[in-house]
Amino acid sequence: MADHQHKHRRFLLSGASLTVALLATVGAGPAGAVAYQPAPHAAGASVAAPTATTTDGQASPELALALTTPKLPQGVPDGTKVLEPPNVPGVAPLPGPVATPARLNPNMGILDVTPDEGVTGTPVRVTGAHLPANTSVELTWSTSNVTWLVQPEPDTVNYLGRDSSDFSVIIGSATTDAKGAFTYKFGAPADFGGVHDIYAVAKGQADAHGGFLIERTVTMSPTSGPVGTPITVTYTGLGSSFYPGGASLLYDNHYVGEMMANWTRGTARSVIRAAGPPGRHVIQIGDAISFLYLNIAQSPLPYATGTTAIFTVTKDGGPPPPSVDWPNAVTPTLDAHTTLAASGLAVHSKVQARLSTTSGPVGTQVSVNASGLASSDPVQLVWSTVVGSRVDCTSICWAYASTTLGTQAPTDANLHASLTVPDGLGGWHVVQLVQDGKIVAQVPFYVKESLVGPGVSSVVVKQGQTFTVHLKGVGWTQLDNTVAVDYDNSYIGYGCGFNSNGDVQLSLRATGGPGTHLIDIYPMLYTESPSFANTPYGMVPILTYASDEPALALGYQLPAIRLAIEVVK
Repeated sequence: MADHQHKHRRFLLSGASLTVALLATVGAGPAGAVAYQPAPHAAGASVAAPTATTTDGQASPELALALTTPKLPQGVPDGTKVLEPPNVPGVAPLPGPVATPARLNPNMGILDVTPDEGVTGTPVRVTGAHLPANTSVELTWSTSNVTWLVQPEPDTVNYLGRDSSDFSVIIGSATTDAKGAFTYKFGAPADFGGVHDIYAVAKGQADAHGGFLIERTVTMSPTSGPVGTPITVTYTGLGSSFYPGGASLLYDNHYVGEMMANWTRGTARSVIRAAGPPGRHVIQIGDAISFLYLNIAQSPLPYATGTTAIFTVTKDGGPPPPSVDWPNAVTPTLDAHTTLAASGLAVHSKVQARLSTTSGPVGTQVSVNASGLASSDPVQLVWSTVVGSRVDCTSICWAYASTTLGTQAPTDANLHASLTVPDGLGGWHVVQLVQDGKIVAQVPFYVKESLVGPGVSSVVVKQGQTFTVHLKGVGWTQLDNTVAVDYDNSYIGYGCGFNSNGDVQLSLRATGGPGTHLIDIYPMLYTESPSFANTPYGMVPILTYASDEPALALGYQLPAIRLAIEVVK
């Protein structure tokens, strides 16, 4: 053990310091600093392989785009799209400009990086020696971009997992002295967790190598409150690769759901609600691919740790009112809407159609205005949707369906009409204007999930009695055809809205002692019928739906729905 150090990771929790023991094996460098060799590494350590570094400055825009954009993996279905991340608020930028690739010196030197690990913002000193004298040196930092894969089709959207690209950015520069030495200081950037390679590059060649490990932190706010209190849990330092890229959240040893940080560069944030009787409740978070990796300290990624925290329920003030928490309002990055007609279109139509609103729940009143109609013949307003199911389906078990919502004649080449959004499937639909058997215009409309009445059949329920949760506007793609259900922060199952035409009635049983009990409904990624390889995080609650969920890039607005009941004897 003489060549190794045993270290403890520290996690910050609401200003207090929780110590989580972790045996981490890292190679010891000179003067107490840790020196990372390009290869091999000490047993038990996990350090990324050297990645592309810089030559004489940052990469050109074209090269930067090529380096930072994830590439399609081999074997994915035709039509698979790499989603461009939407502009989610609060996400840290890249730590620096993208570096151009450089050749590796076969006699690679060692950079002393002190300290060699820490949280974002930790002051870091990099020292190099035996480099070319009186030479400008650029320091590069290895990082990644991570995103989601989907297969958008005219009648559905399939979820195909995640993908990443590895590259380097420039974090600073220095000039060596007459002996070929330099020192550079910087603050550890906000980035994915894990080991980041640092290279000293001179004249297009990477001459020395070190590394810094970004540790994980957990914050929770608040730490006490009555039943139903929203609790924000923030977990930083998640990794960019598959195993350290997800997290699991437990409440009193009950599985709440999954957290990811693909689009948020290693920072996962979710909101759950305080449940259970007054007293102390244990919240646990840690590395996961859907479910908690319980012995992560014995894995090749021993630094991918989590922690526990205590939330104190102060009182039961009765069931809080129902609410709907919508995701971040972002601009979609993929213009792909289901049910857009590819045939039957009037090729040279100059009709321009507009809707007074382009999203809303079933029953929404929408004004339709169109101009440029070539004749005064009646115009049909047609709602385009699909019918079918994914249950026991081995290929495609659905088909297009159209409903005429009304007919009206234009005046002076203009049309002014109104429609009511049908009581049916949620998600992206199309309003088509059909004249003389041709589709002269079509405009997408997004049907949002909604509650029927208060959402529950009865707010007061006897212990052991069944009650119903009633939703409308659940969709049919793998992004939105199911919802995941938590009861008192414990995942109990899911509901599907495809076969029932968007209408979801969940039959639940009132359990637990007398008092308030919570029902939280989250988005879920459906990974069945059809199923694809390498689709993690499927069939579980997505707690980071607000900022890191593939449907956001396609304009879907999938919320968390918050309900509550009072159980009586």
